[in-house]
Amino acid sequence: MSAVPVLRAGDVLRAVSPEAAVEAVRAAFIAHHRGEWTMPPKVYVTNYPAGDFRAMPALGGGHALLKWVTSFPANPARGLPTVAGVVLVSNAETGELEGVLEAGAVTALRTGAAAVLAAETLGRADAAGASVIGAGVNGRAAARTFLARGRAVSIWDVDPARAEAAASELGCEVAGSRQEALAADLAVTVTPGHELLYEERSLRPGQHVSLMGADGPGKAEIAAAELARTHAFCDDWEQASHGGELAHAVEAGLVVESDVTRIGAVLAGDAPGRTSDDEITTFDSTGLAIQDLAIAIAALDSLGGVQRIEL
Repeated sequence: MSAVPVLRAGDVLRAVSPEAAVEAVRAAFIAHHRGEWTMPPKVYVTNYPAGDFRAMPALGGGHALLKWVTSFPANPARGLPTVAGVVLVSNAETGELEGVLEAGAVTALRTGAAAVLAAETLGRADAAGASVIGAGVNGRAAARTFLARGRAVSIWDVDPARAEAAASELGCEVAGSRQEALAADLAVTVTPGHELLYEERSLRPGQHVSLMGADGPGKAEIAAAELARTHAFCDDWEQASHGGELAHAVEAGLVVESDVTRIGAVLAGDAPGRTSDDEITTFDSTGLAIQDLAIAIAALDSLGGVQRIEL
């Protein structure tokens, strides 16, 4: 086997800009909707309450991917990242390993891209303020993507010092309060999903929320009844209905598959998005391996001077 390129976090972030990530994720959603890119649902290996491990395979664009990644929300207090792991990319025709990428950076890029892409696609055309609730790595990625797309954004976190540090790093504002952040025309929630942010009847007409935190069983950022009264969209029905925000509403009998639109269908022009200025829209993001594949391909296509290893 020839030497395999290894992309550290900084290599990935240098190779793929937030703007490029949005377009890569857009193309991946459309390709998945059309059946051109495929993936089975992610596999969870849980060790709650500490965290979980996830195995995420995908096939598309002449490549196959496997992402082995973790989510351990208490890790920052230990000086460790919440998300860690590796992404392996292989040639789909020969099986040859083509690259090894640090998973945290790939995850951050595609999470920020999906959150903002959904907000741009489903939010009101005249939406004013945007906010991000949660100033961890993925929350910062979402705020950075809003800024890269030319939209002002504020950020809020349960830890005021972390919010201030994120705002200073990104050059954005700190939201005046949690309630102010949650009330933005375009809101992105990127929290551990252990506490409801939106209780029943808390969303106002015309709002959009990209719900990014409930990416596994038992997590929720919005009350099931509140989600049920919105026009709900998701990245993938199978994942979202079993381990995403929608799972709670489905279990309660409040939502069925026909109530929910896949965002890939909207982006491909095969389904409507927002239907009125007063409509409340929500996007349930569980995180798809096809998104990781899109970012990994973009990063490998932009290879510079990176380390290579012999296996």
